[in-house]
Amino acid sequence: MTVYNSAKGGAQILVVEDDPIQRRLLKNAIERHGHVAHLAENGRLGLEFLKRGNDHINVIVLDLMMPEMNGIEFLGALNDMGIDLPVIVQTGQGGIDTVVQAMRAGAFDFVVKPVSPERIAASIANALKLDQREAKARAGRKSRSSSISFDDIVSASPAMMRVIDLAHRAAQSNIPVVLEGESGVGKELVARAIQAASDRAGKPFVTVNCGAIPHNLVESILFGHEKGAFTGAAERHVGKFMEADGGTLFLDEIGDLPLEVQVKLLRAVQQGEIETVGARVAQKVNVRLISATNKDLIEEVKAGRFREDLYYRLNVFPITMPALRRRKEDIPHLARAFADRFAHAQKLDHPLWISNDALALLTAYDWPGNIRQLENAVFRAVVLSEGPELLDTDFPQIAAQLPGYFAAEHPTLVVDNSHVSSTEALAAERSERGVYGISHGAAATTPLAVADASASASDNIIVSTNTSGDVRKLADVEEELIRFALKFYRGQMSQVARKLGIGRSTLYRKLKDYGIDPDDPQKNAA
Repeated sequence: MTVYNSAKGGAQILVVEDDPIQRRLLKNAIERHGHVAHLAENGRLGLEFLKRGNDHINVIVLDLMMPEMNGIEFLGALNDMGIDLPVIVQTGQGGIDTVVQAMRAGAFDFVVKPVSPERIAASIANALKLDQREAKARAGRKSRSSSISFDDIVSASPAMMRVIDLAHRAAQSNIPVVLEGESGVGKELVARAIQAASDRAGKPFVTVNCGAIPHNLVESILFGHEKGAFTGAAERHVGKFMEADGGTLFLDEIGDLPLEVQVKLLRAVQQGEIETVGARVAQKVNVRLISATNKDLIEEVKAGRFREDLYYRLNVFPITMPALRRRKEDIPHLARAFADRFAHAQKLDHPLWISNDALALLTAYDWPGNIRQLENAVFRAVVLSEGPELLDTDFPQIAAQLPGYFAAEHPTLVVDNSHVSSTEALAAERSERGVYGISHGAAATTPLAVADASASASDNIIVSTNTSGDVRKLADVEEELIRFALKFYRGQMSQVARKLGIGRSTLYRKLKDYGIDPDDPQKNAA
């Protein structure tokens, strides 16, 4: 691998792209960030360029869909030639199955067309860090309890870059922030970064998990209580608001606050003062409030479980954090960062790498527990590792949830389905044979080519007549097919649109027309 030295200026980037417009756009984006772009209009010419001398090339940007030689073949040729360079692949037509193939073939990162200049620049920057492994390791060794900045947030996806941009803006004022997103997406990490980038840096950062506190103790824990305020109050207790005075109070899972406590919280937000339980006078506090929730607060308001006035007071600057399955570009970077950190924590005497097959496996999985689940999976693999590299076989629990992924290569890791009912087994057998219309081949070993083993055979049936015996409306059948495709392809919008034969913009329009939630396609289904 060619070592990149930032002190010498920009890096040397080889762009292998058959589309002249895309080549020009990539060249401009690369040069805009101080790097040098070398262009090849197809895979064959790219290989010839490298054969003439690859010592000066630092990163390759590769299009996957090219005539004469596609990206997968190019990656295979690089491996045969013994060229070890970070390769960023571009995909526009393929879904996650294509990406998985590329990761297994040795790709470092992937971007989705059309790619923004900021996104390609971030990906190149991450690839260049591969040559500075010790710097990466030192960054990964930072204690989670220490001050966290935006630089500590590992991200390459456009969705997360948007989150970071919004968080940067929020840090410049004391505006109330609500971080929305599923559990485990890293809401507290962003909250800490906002604190570190604000004028309250170095001041207290106090975290309260509202969902983990017994309802009868919430008021006391938040606002404190005086001695003798209630039975058992043997001494005065300082609440979280007073602990955070001058700094930031992070209220996690704020949607779980009892209504009676919400009234007092509203006063604290509006007037900057709190009422300690048992106290006769209110106390002034200077607190920056950042809230987080995995619930839809507006739905909670409609249901009468959350005060509308408090909602509008808190939801001044909402930031929605995407689930990890919506930002798969980040998975390889997160996995590498976790491996570095945990390798140091376990005091390993050698650096720990992650194999291409392992990265492909991790990228293919949907991570319902998001970043927290990925972190724990890597932690387990590091603890049990016996060599300098984490392999796909070090993640058996993940492999077990992707039926068929290892069927050809690691039969010992395939889930024992002897206990599965005959109906479920039929569904799995049909999926493995490509009954659902997925091409059988290299991609057939990917999780998207295999139906969920728990799905019944009837899931693949769309009825053409209604209960009256008449042909169903076309719109009803279309809606049902879209819901099925979303479930089958696990919410991968590019894959769903491609398999349905429509554009992504058309798909998004139909989702809106039919009121379909892509994260829960069966929600509100007829």
